[in-house]
Amino acid sequence: MTTDPYAWIKQSLATIHRANWYRSVQILSDRPGATVVLAGCEVINFASNDYLGLAGDERLMAAAIAAIHEFGTGSTGSRLLSGHRELHRDLERAIASLKQTEDAIVFSSGYLANLGAIASVVGKRDLILSDQYNHSSLKNGAVLSGAAIIEYPHCDVVVLKTQLSQQRQNYRRCLIITDSVFSMDGDLCPLPNLLAIAEEFNCMLLVDEAHATGVMGKTGAGCVEHFGCTGKQLIQIGTLSKALGSLGGYVAGNSNLIDFLRNRAPTWIYTTGLSPADTAAALAAIQIVQQVPQRRIQLWRNIDYLKNLMQQQLPHLKLLPTESPILCFQLPSPADALRVGQHLKDAGIFAPAIRPPTVPTSRIRISVMATHTTAQIEKLVAVLRNTN
Repeated sequence: MTTDPYAWIKQSLATIHRANWYRSVQILSDRPGATVVLAGCEVINFASNDYLGLAGDERLMAAAIAAIHEFGTGSTGSRLLSGHRELHRDLERAIASLKQTEDAIVFSSGYLANLGAIASVVGKRDLILSDQYNHSSLKNGAVLSGAAIIEYPHCDVVVLKTQLSQQRQNYRRCLIITDSVFSMDGDLCPLPNLLAIAEEFNCMLLVDEAHATGVMGKTGAGCVEHFGCTGKQLIQIGTLSKALGSLGGYVAGNSNLIDFLRNRAPTWIYTTGLSPADTAAALAAIQIVQQVPQRRIQLWRNIDYLKNLMQQQLPHLKLLPTESPILCFQLPSPADALRVGQHLKDAGIFAPAIRPPTVPTSRIRISVMATHTTAQIEKLVAVLRNTN
């Protein structure tokens, strides 16, 4: 009897289709920005994590091109083997300066930074407490570490403290992990409370600043700065691919932590170093964040304007609580979310549906950029007002 060991894949895809969970890529054919060309049509872009509008900035492109001319297109090897350039250290120093930490280490993606850091600092004799809404990279890093994992309800410090009081004594080391800005809701973690709990129970605390770097805080250093927690003992992780408009990830912290990760983080040791172009672009972006605060100021003006318009003109759309450039409103089902997302697209607005299993409840996710105009924001609200 002949059998097909891959037949289950077709069946699984059929199940995904029936649940309205099926996903496919959408082709963009021009430079990133507040407007993009999607499937041949220009649309206003409310789907990007390019919060400061730097991914298409001429200064980043010039820095990337100059780096290619000097160093070529690829790093050609792992940083420890043959791929290290002084440009990489320049970027790490710039990140440490922005985050006001002793040192930093750059990975080839934010996902790799989380996998490598978490699996390096805890193991089979240890405990991880993880926020229920954490990003996939945090959750998979926890699994990879081999540590025991307990999820606490989203931002619920009371339950977290109870879990630690019951379990902490049974483990060698303990790590609390959380996003600082939750990417599919837009809310912030209760960082000062988490730090207090970590200190009380002798836990390490790792905070992922992916959606906060360049955006939150007086100087754009992230939620750690926003909450007045700069200089506290914690592990800060982030990405260069969102507000910084490039590619890569980082870990920032004290010098011993960073030196340890250079020797123990497999996703750094065994991965080709970040390309010269991406490295130079990220370095240019950090310089803009530090030297041109008007970009961040404009972003927050746009956020406040959109929130106020939606609250005034769209009271039936219940926005999730947010303190970030991410605004979301929930819908009853994946099918409803797909319908609204298509209506927006047909009207020239790119703000796609977010569905399970990414989130427990389907929604439309709106990302605000510093480069959005008042007219573009008003058009979004007008189209939403005409959505059934």
